[in-house]
Amino acid sequence: MPELKRLHADHAPAVLAFELANRAYFAASIPDRGDDFFDQFTDRYNALLAEQEAGICAFYVLVAEDGSVLGRFNLYDLEDGTAKLGYRVAQQVTGRGVATAKVRELGRIAIARHGLRTLRAATSHDNTASQKVLTKAGFVPVGPAIPADLDGKSGTWYQRNLQP
Repeated sequence: MPELKRLHADHAPAVLAFELANRAYFAASIPDRGDDFFDQFTDRYNALLAEQEAGICAFYVLVAEDGSVLGRFNLYDLEDGTAKLGYRVAQQVTGRGVATAKVRELGRIAIARHGLRTLRAATSHDNTASQKVLTKAGFVPVGPAIPADLDGKSGTWYQRNLQP
């Protein structure tokens, strides 16, 4: 069964393979990362690990039994008990409830490991799959997301209060 694991250096090859294998799929609903992302992957990956070590962000990967990465689930801008959430799952696991289940699980992790009380996530108006995931995972719309929040697209901010 796939497991959500904290990102570490050993995941780099599997993360790169995940991003490359799903690049066209992701680009259909969110802006493409661009060639520079892949050309500078090692430096960017090391920067993520440094941000995680500094406590600014917390990155998780969904790892299959064979060691491949099936998704990325990121908590970033951790501050005052709040973090922003970003996630992406491989095309091969979409439509099976994987993203919803792991976003819920990340909520539990956010409380237990990071002391968070609130998660926020923005999605564009045309990304209905992400809107469904967030809603099913307990997020509610809280206001408009401006194009600067979503790489030039308008959308909605969602929020989930983690306190019972």
